[in-house]
Formats: sequence, C-alpha cells, structure tokens
Amino acid sequence: MYLETEKKQSLFENHGRLKSKADTGSPESQIALFSFRISHLTEHLKQHKQDHSTRLGLLKLVGKRRKLLDYLYKNDIERYRAVIADLGLRK
Repeated sequence: MYLETEKKQSLFENHGRLKSKADTGSPESQIALFSFRISHLTEHLKQHKQDHSTRLGLLKLVGKRRKLLDYLYKNDIERYRAVIADLGLRK
C-alpha cells in the first residue's frame, strides 16, 4: 500500500497536536493524513482521467477535511491558522 505504518506515524509526529506517534485522533493529525491522501489521489487522477470511483472518494475526503477545518475554525482559531500554515492549504 502507498501509506505504510511508518509514514502514518511520521505524519502524526510532524503535524499532530501532541507531536507523538500515537496522536491519531487530533484534528491536526487527521487533516494532515487526509491532505496526504488527497495529494496522492490527485496525482492518480491526473493519469487516469476516467476513474470516476476514485474521483468520488477524493471528493469525500475533501469534504471530511473541510469539516475538520471548520471545526477547528469555530473552536480554536489559532490551531486552525497553525494547520493552514503548516500544511500550506491556502495560497
């Protein structure tokens, strides 16, 4: 698979709130994981334009990430800004 346990743990360590390998539930780490998967699927769809089932999965992931970002925006604006800056989601 394209995303092994070590890669997930490094994502959680680098982008999670607690900066630990076991920090899988924080919104920051989940957003980082979704962003990695979104970029992977985007590259796949550049080569396979007719893969509609993958496109549907990509749109669902984007929606999940958007909901988590909205949650952070409502509850803790500083954490939201830190995630946006860390992952480079806004231009």
